[in-house]
Amino acid sequence: MRKGPQALENFIFWSRWLQAPLYLGLIVAQGIYVWLFMAELGHLVTSVFESGGHISETETMLVVLGLIDVVMIANLLIMVIIGGYETFVSRLDLEDHPDQPEWLSHVNAGVLKIKLSTAIIGISSIHLLKTFINAGNLPEHTIMWQVIIHLVFLVSALAMAMVDKIMNQTVLLSKH
Repeated sequence: MRKGPQALENFIFWSRWLQAPLYLGLIVAQGIYVWLFMAELGHLVTSVFESGGHISETETMLVVLGLIDVVMIANLLIMVIIGGYETFVSRLDLEDHPDQPEWLSHVNAGVLKIKLSTAIIGISSIHLLKTFINAGNLPEHTIMWQVIIHLVFLVSALAMAMVDKIMNQTVLLSKH
């Protein structure tokens, strides 16, 4: 009698593997970011040599902030790829691996959301810093909207952290 529902439950549980190609796609996207990083770094090095070492500090800073931005997005991708796969698809057998990320041992959907939101805030901060450095070349309304969007990210991250804390306290109370 239980055979039909059990088969459906097994199929539903198996469906988590449909996410695996999504994570593979994110790995491809990360490869593209590596390519973009190397191309931008190459442009910076070429600019320095072509100008005889006379590249402006502002121009250098903007390019370096762009490189940092790419690295932070790559870090975000790693968190989503590894943390998402571990949380939603299948456990990774990395217990004895010397390079296992410290955060992976206690990752869950709540922790992943908080880590992602802080990474997004970091990326937004880099964009905002680039905007402030280049403020003289940008319309005032563009700067205003970037600040507003950054503040929305901050408030959203704080709200998610508070909800996660409340949920964890509720779980702890229900165990007692």
